[in-house]
Amino acid sequence: LMSNLLQTLGGTINTIWVGQLLGEGALAATAVANIVIFVAFAAVFGFGMATTVKVGQSFGGRDVDGMRRTFGTGTGFCVALSAAGAGLGWIFAEDLLRLMATPQSIEGDAMTYLRVSFLGMPIGTLGMMIGMGLRGVGDAKTPLYSNILTVILGIVLNPLFILGFGPIPAMGVAGSAVATLVAGLIGAGWMVSWLYLRDLPLRLRGAELRYILPLRAELGYVLGKGLPMGAQMMINSAAAMIMVGLANREGMITTAAYGAVMQIWNYIQMPAFAISMAVSAMVAQNIGAGHHDRVSAVTRAGVGVNTVATVVLSGLILALDAPLLALFLGHGSAAIPVAEHVQNLSTAAWVLSGMMMIMSGTLRAYGVVVVPLIVMVISQYPARLGFYSVFYDALGADALWLSYPFGAGVALLLTWWVYARGSWRKVHLPH
Repeated sequence: LMSNLLQTLGGTINTIWVGQLLGEGALAATAVANIVIFVAFAAVFGFGMATTVKVGQSFGGRDVDGMRRTFGTGTGFCVALSAAGAGLGWIFAEDLLRLMATPQSIEGDAMTYLRVSFLGMPIGTLGMMIGMGLRGVGDAKTPLYSNILTVILGIVLNPLFILGFGPIPAMGVAGSAVATLVAGLIGAGWMVSWLYLRDLPLRLRGAELRYILPLRAELGYVLGKGLPMGAQMMINSAAAMIMVGLANREGMITTAAYGAVMQIWNYIQMPAFAISMAVSAMVAQNIGAGHHDRVSAVTRAGVGVNTVATVVLSGLILALDAPLLALFLGHGSAAIPVAEHVQNLSTAAWVLSGMMMIMSGTLRAYGVVVVPLIVMVISQYPARLGFYSVFYDALGADALWLSYPFGAGVALLLTWWVYARGSWRKVHLPH
């Protein structure tokens, strides 16, 4: 949770730099570009989660070599895949932005920011894989230390690269992306060095380095379980892109307001994301150790802690929405009332989706990945986008914001139905 908090805080402060130094147009441009980058990362995130689950199972069963084989295969494959995706993203950046109906006034800034961000994808993927792998073996501290370093560097470097300083030229909105790239490179480099200096369990030496070249059996697991997980992330991210496109159609003020609200939503979603990953790692380790009787208790604890955390955090954010939004949009911005309205209608969605994410974390640890994918498709498209289509004529833009809690409610009900049946415990036990 602390790692996610720092990472999100760093992104928030970087967004504040852009909004305060360059204005609403630049902020709207980065909001659009960041959604595209999130979609690109989602393509490899599923494979990373599959790797983490298998690493956790091997760690629970004390199979150190199996753990390293899976980690090497997953990391090598994901970094190569992200490099290929970055190349395609650079080439098709303009087409992606037009597909999202990006306002012409911000298209130039958005494309520059997006292309630089694509360059940093392989480094970001390497850092993500090491961090996820370490959490799979119960080490959450090392990724935290790396995030502390990365966030501090990003906060310091953003204004320097945006405005220029000494030999550093003023880069405008591209400077924010360059600062993030440089900070990520240094943070990932530190984590790799730390792996070897402390001789941590996931480090690869000598003949083990060949595990970076994907091994057939391990790659089969990573692909078999990771494709549905990645598809789930892609579907979720593609739906988010569609939502940005629909917000874009309401005008630049709405786009800027939505960009600021998404930054705040990152904080509300943080507990669910962190606790879901913790639950998934703990369940995977217990599966490897043969302690299936502990799984229900882990899941109940995760749901309870997350619900309390999300409700409290949502209440605080809604109570302080005006000053928080002013950080991104500037005092007196015409986008602030729009953003406040969006938050009032949509925030409850994250309480519901948080419960769903915890149960999905347990299912994921057992290798149940297709059913959550189906749930995601139903909740995002027939439910959320269907709600928008049906009610837009009557409610206008409010149909967009109300579709969030409606879709989240559908996802929670379907996930609870799958989890409560319990058949996944027998069918999906690892060999």
